[in-house]
Amino acid sequence: MRPPPTPVRPGPGQESVWDYPRPPRVAADGRRVEVWLGGRRVATTDRALRVLETSHPPTWYLPRDAFAPGALRDAEGSSWCEWKGRAAYHDVVAGDVVVPRAAWSYPAPSAGFEILAGSVAVMAALVDRCTVDGEVVTPQPGGFYGGWVTADVVGPFKGGPGTHGW
Repeated sequence: MRPPPTPVRPGPGQESVWDYPRPPRVAADGRRVEVWLGGRRVATTDRALRVLETSHPPTWYLPRDAFAPGALRDAEGSSWCEWKGRAAYHDVVAGDVVVPRAAWSYPAPSAGFEILAGSVAVMAALVDRCTVDGEVVTPQPGGFYGGWVTADVVGPFKGGPGTHGW
């Protein structure tokens, strides 16, 4: 197993993901968050939550009511997070465009993460774009984690090849 990489030193107004805790913590964020699919804005809010975990860019959770009517459809299957509990999946829908299992939520989160109940995260790589205060986010490397990389967070980030042992 390779040792963890050397963290990038954050500049003014930046956070290092290597300063995030493990287990993760949840932080409220008042910036404008938008999700776009099929040329349509399917979600917008200024009441997002960020899950901050060591080595990961933040995973953003939007209140369910931030999504346009019909933009979320329950999907088959579930998964387990050691911190947050059982996740449920959702298709993201914009007119005729449907992206299966592009979003997830924790209907009954584990102790300490109850604030996530009623919120939904979106896999940025699977929709047209996600923005934070107008900045288009870069999806976390790989396809397993759902973090959003913005200019205010520095890594290196877990998720790409060779990083799963960090």
